[in-house]
Amino acid sequence: MASTQDFYKDKLILAPMVRVGTLPMRLLALRYGADIVYCEEIIDFKILNASKVENELIGTVDFVLSDDTVVFRTCPQEKDKLVFQLGTSNAKRALKAAQKIQDYVSGVDVNMGCPKEFSIKGGMGAALLTQPEKVKEILTTLVKGLNVPVTCKIRILPKMEDMLNLVKTIESTGVSAIAVHGRYKEERPRHTNHDDVIKVIAQHIGIPVIANGGSGVIKQFSDIQAFRGSTGASSVMIARAAEWNPTIFRPEGKLPLMDVVREYIKVAIDYDNNYTNTKYCVLQMMHADMDIEEGLKTLSTDSLQDISEVWGLLDYYTETRSKFEKKRAEINTLNNLTEDVQISKGDSDLITINMPLKFVKRDFPTKISPKQRLFEWLRRTQQGKPVYDTAEREDRNFNCVLTVNNKVKFTTPYWEKSKQLAEQASATVATTVLDIGDGRAQVVTPQLENCRTKWRQLFTCQNCDGELAQNVVKILKCDTADVDSGSENGLKNETEISLNTKRKDDEIEDDRPQKICKQDTDT
Repeated sequence: MASTQDFYKDKLILAPMVRVGTLPMRLLALRYGADIVYCEEIIDFKILNASKVENELIGTVDFVLSDDTVVFRTCPQEKDKLVFQLGTSNAKRALKAAQKIQDYVSGVDVNMGCPKEFSIKGGMGAALLTQPEKVKEILTTLVKGLNVPVTCKIRILPKMEDMLNLVKTIESTGVSAIAVHGRYKEERPRHTNHDDVIKVIAQHIGIPVIANGGSGVIKQFSDIQAFRGSTGASSVMIARAAEWNPTIFRPEGKLPLMDVVREYIKVAIDYDNNYTNTKYCVLQMMHADMDIEEGLKTLSTDSLQDISEVWGLLDYYTETRSKFEKKRAEINTLNNLTEDVQISKGDSDLITINMPLKFVKRDFPTKISPKQRLFEWLRRTQQGKPVYDTAEREDRNFNCVLTVNNKVKFTTPYWEKSKQLAEQASATVATTVLDIGDGRAQVVTPQLENCRTKWRQLFTCQNCDGELAQNVVKILKCDTADVDSGSENGLKNETEISLNTKRKDDEIEDDRPQKICKQDTDT
């Protein structure tokens, strides 16, 4: 039976990198020859506050915060080669967080080398290098409490005696390997990596040493072996060279960058990757070629759809999204969620419309949401403020019932992962019924088109439901004849006002991609 140490011997490894080590980049690295991939560092508090969600739509396991932020996403394809890097400063908390994800990975690594201020202030990363007792406590606790191998990643210390004492302490905890970035915590990529220090470490301990920090000299595949030789390490971990072109792992040589970027975007589309993360990674890959037309155009993109169009992948994006919608309908059917629009009249003559619509953030690249558009329309037509009544289930999922003008309610049959999503979904039902432009992208999703069709059919049918639907329009639009003809222009003007209130934040977001190419993402 192979030991856990064997997992880390003679391997080419994708390093943990902030914002880069998400699922699409990890899968691409594996496709091109990486033996092991590390996820970006994830702080223990975040994983503890996240809920596990089986994402049937794309076949992943997601750990999601209450605001719908995906903290960690993985899939079966990478499980046997994935190491989860944990940011922590507390042994008990580290164990609790690691136990939550250990069934979906092949190893857990503790970040003990990140030199960034946020990490050090939290007592994590490089702050642990001078706390050998805490290092021993954290690693020993994890080794004893997990059913997957444990490792840690460190930076080097100024004094060799301190360095060797630290790595021997780490070895004594029972970890399966140790990754060493050959720079001091004060040094950055412009400084030469201290390969000689890594070599001394490799000579003094019996567990595999993974050499890191060689991207300054690793330009092609043959350079990886040269770096391994100069450090005497068992394995090599690559950060920036892989971030710029993950085909660095190919023994046959790197592929043209433009082709690699397109492949990355396809994987991002396949796995519904957050567009800001996708944009970040594309710009990182293009860091030396930003004057190319695609690079410049990517800077101004505002959605995954925009990025796809810039790179000639709009058809791929549209086809994939269409497949998602069809699969979502199948999942809804299996879960007995109706695809029909339902209308009913309850106590106090309140009419309720239940429409199978979900709010999907990426469909609204203009930063204008259905809630904003509905609020503007109601103010314009002098019908008062909308009232959102959101219920929470025991599993921390939410459903919202929106009341307009104290006469009509709008809701969906779905329970969402956050209160915000539930409220936006109910507002989307209202904007669809009232035929108000809600600020979404030009491409109409099959789900939205289905709801529009069902609503039109309901509105025109000659029965009680049809009469109720017609009454809704009469109730909410009876006094709007004088503004209907210009309502869209009015909404556009008011939308511009709403955008102005967000402009400062948007400019910060838009400027960030131009600066990020200079950041050191290696943890």
